[in-house]
Amino acid sequence: MLYGIAAAATALLLTALLAALLRAPARRLRLFDRRRQREVPLSGGPAVVLVTGAVVGAGHWIGVAPPLDDEVLELLVAGGVVAVLGFVDDVWRLRRRVLAVGTAVAAACVVPYGETGIGSGLLAVGWVVCATLGFRGLDHADGLAGAVGVVTAFGAGACAAIEVMDGIAVLMSALAAALTGFLVHNWHPARAALGASGSMSAGFVLAGGVVYARAGQGLGESAGVLLALTAVVGADAVLVLVSRRLDGRAVLRSGPDHLGHRLRRLGLTAPGATLLLASGAFSGVLVGVLAHAGWVGTDALWWVAGVALAVVLALSRVRVYGPRSPGRTVSTQVSAPLRVRNG
Repeated sequence: MLYGIAAAATALLLTALLAALLRAPARRLRLFDRRRQREVPLSGGPAVVLVTGAVVGAGHWIGVAPPLDDEVLELLVAGGVVAVLGFVDDVWRLRRRVLAVGTAVAAACVVPYGETGIGSGLLAVGWVVCATLGFRGLDHADGLAGAVGVVTAFGAGACAAIEVMDGIAVLMSALAAALTGFLVHNWHPARAALGASGSMSAGFVLAGGVVYARAGQGLGESAGVLLALTAVVGADAVLVLVSRRLDGRAVLRSGPDHLGHRLRRLGLTAPGATLLLASGAFSGVLVGVLAHAGWVGTDALWWVAGVALAVVLALSRVRVYGPRSPGRTVSTQVSAPLRVRNG
């Protein structure tokens, strides 16, 4: 317990410090978040990844923590690979299919097939890929990916602690603390950004940790718990994919049509939209943890899915796309509304 608290406090402070120190090098190298009109340096992602791995590994190295479990080592290594893949995407824009394939390979190396079986294990790989790319998509507003990531990490850590998986629980605690330290610089107006390296690696580690915690349990209930823990991520992904498809737009092309964009269109401030979505994430995580512990029935998981679906249907009616004209391409159609992003 004391080690977990010390590790979390260290991760928070080191991430806040490192994210600040890396801002100047990121500016010199012109590493900025492409999704923002302001030049926000991509110093948060490397800080979160490096500090999380260093804090978890240092505890074992100096002898104040138990030996690292195989699951923790696998998640750290695979998460590092995904972070490198995301960093390459930050520097040279990669196709989404490349990100998906690379993440799938990393996920296939960490899924515990002995407990899940081959069929459920392959489904888990698919879910890890979706959650990872979903977290990347959620990084569209100041503070949003970090805040939702913190809440999800606490939920994943709680699920691991219930299963007495101390290594996974400490990893989730360190990640939650690192994301909190990053939020010091990412709260509106952001002075540092996660980028694909930070958002994808965080999403991957979170998804992988929950898969380990749920391994060997019922497939249907496990799916409900996983969806509850990532309710906001899933709602954002479904909203974007469905709305672009119905509007005849390229599904994989970025646009101002995420949850945060639509809430801003309704008049919420950037911090207000982030706090509202983080509160929604907390509600889903709370239900997921209680269901994992067996303290609430599976009916509660259906309520989470129903509320998420209602939110998607309601926000899908918020107009975010500009009018079409025959001579315009998809890319020019979505460029103009980007000016109302997150201020």
